Amino acid sequence: MEQILGEAIGQMLASAVGIAISPVPLIAMVLMLATPRGRSNGVAFTLSWVGALAVVVAAVVLIGSGANASSGSNGAPATWTSWVKLVFGVLFVLMAVKQWTGRPREGQEDGATPRWMRAIDTFTPVKAAGLAAALAVANPKNLVLAIGGALSIAGSDASAGGKTTAAILMVLIGSLAVLAPFTVFLAGGAASARVLERWKSAMARHNAAIMITVLTVLGSKYIGDAISTLTA
Repeated sequence: MEQILGEAIGQMLASAVGIAISPVPLIAMVLMLATPRGRSNGVAFTLSWVGALAVVVAAVVLIGSGANASSGSNGAPATWTSWVKLVFGVLFVLMAVKQWTGRPREGQEDGATPRWMRAIDTFTPVKAAGLAAALAVANPKNLVLAIGGALSIAGSDASAGGKTTAAILMVLIGSLAVLAPFTVFLAGGAASARVLERWKSAMARHNAAIMITVLTVLGSKYIGDAISTLTA
């Protein structure tokens, strides 16, 4: 049982980490915490992010389990889940190529600041919650990662309780980009502003490199896993 649960967690881990190291939600959270409504907006943003991600993961695990995602031979995931992963893997590779071709060249700025970032000082908790939900599941990369990771859980041989545990862990790991800065803000006192500013600057500076690496690695993993299962 522990081994099966470990496999379910291992299968979704790459997807969860891919969501967690997305620079945009971390930057958005840091900017939001520096506003006059920082605490209330931070709470709304965090709860909305975790809730939106949890809804997607739970829905895919339930639908995938009901569609016999783990009905393949020799305990392997069903064939259709491998085809879905193959498509997702190709999408990630294409996203990485697009990110690479659109990356800032040496000496160039990283592009104009998005309008929603410039307006973040005026955000209410409702707007903060809406932004979090959009970044969590309306962003194509995060949505595909959430579906892919949840599908891996659904395709495992874990029990219902095991799948629930893996799903909860996926949501928590995928929410680290939001939970970590909010925790630092609440516990760090005056020093938290400096820490969060360093995080924001580093993530913004290396945004393109991070995304290219993440998308390439995840695309290769998804394609490799799919081909391995389909040709077994």
